[in-house]
Amino acid sequence: MKSTLKKLLPFAVVGVISGATTVGTIQYFGHDSNNGDQSYFTKASNVSFAGMNSAAVGDDFVKAAKTTVPAVVTIKNYQSRTTNRASDQDLFDFFFGDPFGGRGGQQRQKQQQQQAPENMPSGMGSGVIISPDGYIISNNHVVAGANKLEVVLSNKKSYIATLVGTDPNTDISLLKIEEKGLPYLNFANSDNIEVGQWVLAVGNPLGLNSTVTAGIVSAKGRGIGILSSQGKAANPIESFIQTDAAINPGNSGGALVNTNGDLIGINSAIQSTTGYYQGYGFAVPANLARKIVEDIKKFGIVQRGFLGVTSLDLSDDQMVAAYNKQKKTNYKSGSGILVTGFGDNSGAEDAGLKTGDVITKIDNIAITDFADLSMAIGSKRPGDKVQVTYSRNGKEAVTTVTLKDQKGGTSTRTKADLSVTEKIGAEFDPLSDRFKTDYGLNSGVVAKNVTEGSEIAKIGIVDNYIVIEINGKPVNSQKDVEKILDKYSGNVSVKFVDAYGQIYTRGFKMP
Repeated sequence: MKSTLKKLLPFAVVGVISGATTVGTIQYFGHDSNNGDQSYFTKASNVSFAGMNSAAVGDDFVKAAKTTVPAVVTIKNYQSRTTNRASDQDLFDFFFGDPFGGRGGQQRQKQQQQQAPENMPSGMGSGVIISPDGYIISNNHVVAGANKLEVVLSNKKSYIATLVGTDPNTDISLLKIEEKGLPYLNFANSDNIEVGQWVLAVGNPLGLNSTVTAGIVSAKGRGIGILSSQGKAANPIESFIQTDAAINPGNSGGALVNTNGDLIGINSAIQSTTGYYQGYGFAVPANLARKIVEDIKKFGIVQRGFLGVTSLDLSDDQMVAAYNKQKKTNYKSGSGILVTGFGDNSGAEDAGLKTGDVITKIDNIAITDFADLSMAIGSKRPGDKVQVTYSRNGKEAVTTVTLKDQKGGTSTRTKADLSVTEKIGAEFDPLSDRFKTDYGLNSGVVAKNVTEGSEIAKIGIVDNYIVIEINGKPVNSQKDVEKILDKYSGNVSVKFVDAYGQIYTRGFKMP
């Protein structure tokens, strides 16, 4: 099965590229919340959308542009020149070829390190002010790896921002600058948008500040595989708004608005064979983005509920064919999500779902593919109850599922509730004695499931690097790591070995 899916992966991601930060600085150039303190992140009421009346369109675009441009900012990402970004470029080289003259990702990175001045950003993207006191929403990939984030308003005033939190699973981040009385955008209910509706994309593409482009909503609920294919998201949620408003590198994190100037999405990616606009852009829906930033602001972490099932998207012909071949089954392509198994402490299994059931609705919302399911469940928190409609042996049934977190809990958590490995953003496997002998090591653990933007990632550790010591103490198991850092506060020193056998000592402050 794994080999078959690997063969299918390029088909899922070829031509899909993050519409992103301008990496390397080109030539140096409706989710309602019950949380009372979330009033900063408001949702527009009485939202209406312009029709195709050409007499009204021009005025509507001007109004929306005047509302939106002052609330969209440039975000400059500054990184240490020794930050390891080779793994990111390797992935893009594999699928798309090297867009920097065929020199290869690592050589390009080395050249950038030699040439880029310390005061030049490593990348630039966009962000949207969502409260008058300086909260800003953007993409996770816009801020990833930064040791300093600079925010520049449309009036050219500059601030150093604090990164409040990020979520690789939705590619959303929340920043804060210290200012009051700022222009900001309201969240619209993105569930109400319609295909064919006029929209504007506002951002800072290719170093061009305050750029406004217009188009229509081309499709809703798009899953393009970009978050999972880049390996940054453990449980990606992809249900993008697709638009033909022109979006280019640097637009990432910017605003997709309706003709009232209300925020309906955060521009995140483009579909292209060149890395530049070719007709399709993708935005995270406002309802999902709003839920993520509310979680980060209130709890410090994202609250994520899970059904607790493994599944097969019946709308994907190739995946269905591969599954049938692997499992010797005869499922037919169509609409819905086939339940193929259950995780530990599964709320769905507790509610009576069985392997072979086909999920067709969540809370009376039709589930035609995995993007629909991802959005319907991903916007919920542990403890939330959802009504699941499913088909079993051709008969429709309904049950109520209580969503759980990945540890089986049904209550919200804060940073204080996290384990050591959750706080620092990695898990660790022990090294075999044979490996230690062969490589002359007296201790060591292998880093696994390193979270994008985590403390471990920020110091340059990626999956399969070997951590030898923490705070000067040898580590041989995950329990050793947890024992050293449990209830620890202050600076943490980590000694580790990279893929080439080079030894580094780096540090971070314990979150």
